[in-house]
Amino acid sequence: MSIELTYLGHSGFLVSGSSHAVAIDPFLTGNPVAGRGPDAVACQAIALTHGHADHFGDTVAIAKANDATVYGAFEICEYLGEQGIEKTEPMNHGGRVDAPFGFVAMTQAIHSSSLEGRYLGMPAGIILAIDGVTIYHCGDTDLFSDMKLIGEIYRPDIAMIPIGDRFTMGPALATRAAELIRPKIAIPVHYNTWPPIEQDPAQFAPSGVEVKVMAPEQTLTHG
Repeated sequence: MSIELTYLGHSGFLVSGSSHAVAIDPFLTGNPVAGRGPDAVACQAIALTHGHADHFGDTVAIAKANDATVYGAFEICEYLGEQGIEKTEPMNHGGRVDAPFGFVAMTQAIHSSSLEGRYLGMPAGIILAIDGVTIYHCGDTDLFSDMKLIGEIYRPDIAMIPIGDRFTMGPALATRAAELIRPKIAIPVHYNTWPPIEQDPAQFAPSGVEVKVMAPEQTLTHG
């Protein structure tokens, strides 16, 4: 089977399979590079790497509009319950939850996680398996050596890797990360949204890994 991967801008994606669509980190309102609003996102599930506003984004509005299930850290799901979101799948690092489309698992990420000053659990990377395609969204993170182990265990077809520097890895460290993970395709994210994270994606050049630089609203078909 094949999936369609649409870049929503910054670190957000809409992953569409044969019968389900999953939004990852759907930050649209206030995103200067987004090509759509939250009302134009149709999905059955949402997966969140962490609670920062530029990732948590429009989760509440999208979940309510679509009656979508949200997969995320325990603390994020507790917060969502307070916002009237009843369909959540709380998780933590190393955990895996089976889903109608495949599964969602959480990995380590070296970062922080809060929303309007409220602690929302540990930041994470997301492993998403849908229609036989495995995706590793690294979330916001520094380089860490266990990326090699994550790559060996999950063998991701596609990895989304932050390159913006300042708050995450820059292109040089992200290049090393891609070489540790060794996905078939690496997509640079979390850059050129605002001046502090301006980067040239051509500097993200891992050896032995195909790089796909995507523009917002561009769609990649894989599988």
